[in-house]
Amino acid sequence: MKFTRRHTLAAALSVAVLSLFGCGKKEEAKPAASVTAAAPAPAEKKGEPLKVAFVYVGPVGDAGWTFAHDAARKSVEAKYGSKVQTSFVENIPESAADAERVMRDLATQGNKLIFGTTFGYMEAMLKVAKDFPDVKFEHATGYKTAPNLAQYDVRTYEGAYLAGVAAGKLTKSNKLGVVGSVPIPEVLRNINSFTLGARSVNPKITTKVVWVNKWFDPGKEREAAITLIGQGVDVLMQNTDSAAVVQTAEEKGVAAFGWDSDMSKFGEKAHMAASVIDWSVYYNKRVGEVLDGTWKSDTTWWGLKEGMIDLKAFNASLSEDIKKAIADKRQGVIDGTAPIWKGPIKDNTGKEVLPKDKVADDKFLHDIIFYVEGVEGKVPG
Repeated sequence: MKFTRRHTLAAALSVAVLSLFGCGKKEEAKPAASVTAAAPAPAEKKGEPLKVAFVYVGPVGDAGWTFAHDAARKSVEAKYGSKVQTSFVENIPESAADAERVMRDLATQGNKLIFGTTFGYMEAMLKVAKDFPDVKFEHATGYKTAPNLAQYDVRTYEGAYLAGVAAGKLTKSNKLGVVGSVPIPEVLRNINSFTLGARSVNPKITTKVVWVNKWFDPGKEREAAITLIGQGVDVLMQNTDSAAVVQTAEEKGVAAFGWDSDMSKFGEKAHMAASVIDWSVYYNKRVGEVLDGTWKSDTTWWGLKEGMIDLKAFNASLSEDIKKAIADKRQGVIDGTAPIWKGPIKDNTGKEVLPKDKVADDKFLHDIIFYVEGVEGKVPG
């Protein structure tokens, strides 16, 4: 069973160790789409464009998660031109009632492909998909599917690992910091992978984490970054959606890595690189399949190998040695010669979680609820 991005308390499962995890969004919802009775979506007329809708949990200007999704929506428009007509609704809460209302309205407006970009939309999408069997639904980061509902995700931990490789070589204090959103397996996987990357080139480093329990809250993200810097951290990573961490790093004279998109414009000196998601790789493929009639429900988890995530936007100050280390590690992940999660790996209490030479499978990666060796503190519970 997979817990992942945008998990809310309302969606929490009864499994004891996981039911403690939850998150929310800072944004208040914009006026929700009007409630409309369930009804078949209008049939497309020959020659009319395919209507594709995107439902966003945050604002398109967040500079992170939602910004990356919307950039991919624009890529769909550029690729398919008059064959498609896209639209989006932003700041839609993860509450089932709000999400269902919006998606039902989009379906009745004739959208034949609807993307929901956060975990908390899963149950609402399942319900609406059942009522609109002629509409294709795509859900980001969930684990449930239906004949007309697919699930997709990106291996963000691979970008975090490469950022860690750079951070391990950049740090002077050997103290790295992460501003964490919410303590769910996806975020823990990213923090741990960042640390594994750093320790692969510098075994002396330790990682400190400050949790803000929000996905997008610039004020809290800034406070967390300042706290970490005050503890001697000289390289920052984040698993939050705003550019506040990079901006704070610029102000305080430390290094930082952008998250989900290129954040270099927010910190000319501080921004060393960014773990950039390219959702267009997936969106263009799936839109094309709807257009040519080959779309099928599926579960997809892509990463470096498929070009859906990468460390990009390198600062000009990065040395050739660091760039080479990143390139070597990237290739090892892509061709399988150097997996990120290969044992022996211990948690930060000394317990072996992955035995020698064993490579973690996706189930293991989806169920991570611990810190690896090198990360300080305890996972919030």
